[in-house]
Amino acid sequence: MKRLLLLVVASALAVFATAAAAGAGPDTAGAVYTLTNSPAGNAVAVFARAADGSLTPAGTYATGGLGTGAGLGSQGSIVVSGDGRHVLAVNAASHTVSAFAAARDGLELLNTVPSGGDNPTSVTEHQGLVYVLNAGSGTISGLALRKTGLTPLAGSTRSLSVGAAVPSQIQFSRHGSTLVVTERGSNTIDTFAVDHGYASAPVSTPSTGAAPFGFDFDNHDRLIVSDANAGPGESAATSYTLEDDGALSVVTGPVLTHQAAACWLVVSKDGRYAYTANAGSGSISRFTVAHDGSLALLGSTQLGATSHPLDETVSENGHFLYVLVDGLHEVQGFRIAHDGSLEPVASAGGLPAGAAGIAAR
Repeated sequence: MKRLLLLVVASALAVFATAAAAGAGPDTAGAVYTLTNSPAGNAVAVFARAADGSLTPAGTYATGGLGTGAGLGSQGSIVVSGDGRHVLAVNAASHTVSAFAAARDGLELLNTVPSGGDNPTSVTEHQGLVYVLNAGSGTISGLALRKTGLTPLAGSTRSLSVGAAVPSQIQFSRHGSTLVVTERGSNTIDTFAVDHGYASAPVSTPSTGAAPFGFDFDNHDRLIVSDANAGPGESAATSYTLEDDGALSVVTGPVLTHQAAACWLVVSKDGRYAYTANAGSGSISRFTVAHDGSLALLGSTQLGATSHPLDETVSENGHFLYVLVDGLHEVQGFRIAHDGSLEPVASAGGLPAGAAGIAAR
C-alpha cells in the first residue's frame, strides 16, 4: 500500500512538472521594462513581476546610448522579442539601438549599434528580424538579431512615403509579412511588404481618423489604431483590414473615446479587447474587438487628472496591462478581467522625468 501511494505521488509530481514546463501550470513571474531616456546615459529600468501582477524595482541597466530627457512621442521605443529572450531599446539622442539578453535575474547588454538613421523612436521584431523607425530622417532600417546581439542589414533602409510627417510607431503584422508605420503629422499610414528580410517601397493610405498614433494587431491581423485628435477634446480608435496590395480598408471607426489624446493603443493577447492610453484625460479607454474587427467602446478607467499615461503593454501571459504613468513617474498595473474591465494590482515608482516606452514578458 505504501509503495502504491509513493508511485501515485511520484506520478502526480511528474505530470505537474511536465504541465508547468509546457506553460500549463501556475502563473509564472516575468518582468516589466521601461527606458529612463536620460541624456546623461540611457538605461532600462526593470521591475520584477510577481504571479499576482505586483511589481518590485529590480535595477537599471545602461544601454550604452543616450536618451533625450523628454517624451519621444512614439509607441514601442522598447520591446521584448517574440521568444522572450531579448529586450530591444532605442537611444534617440545617439541614433543607436541596443540589444539585451533577458533572464530571470536581470539583463545583459549584448551590443549597441547604429539605427540606420536619425532619432530612432520605435522598434519592432519578428523571428530575429528587427526594424527601427528613425523619426528624424523619416526612414526605417533593418537589423538581424542573433545570440550575440544586433547586426545592421546592409541595403535595408527605406524612406517613408512622400509627405509623411511625424512618424509615431513601427510594428510587424502578427505574421511578419508586413511592416506598418503611423504618421500623425500627415494623417497617413504606410505599409511595407517584407520579403527575405527586406522591406519594399511603402504603400501610403490616408488615415480615416485624425492623427494616427499608436496601434496593434488583433488575432486576425487587423490593424487597430488610436486617433489622437478626433476633434476638440476628443480622440478615437479605428480598425482596418490589411489588403493584399498593402492598402488599408476601414472596418469601423473612428469610434470616439470621449477622452482627450488617445495616443497609445494595445490589444489583449486573446484579441478581444483594445485599450487606449488617453494622455489628455488621465484615463484608459476600453474597447471590444469583434470577430470581424469592429470596435465598440466599453468605457474608460480613470487614473487621475495629473497622471498623463503614455505607452502601454500586456504581459506575456495576457493577464495584466501595464501603463507608463508619466505624470506620477511610475508604472501602474491592472488585471484584465474576462469582460475587459481593469482591476488595479500594481504601482511602482521612482522613474525619472522623461521616461519613455514600456514592455513586458
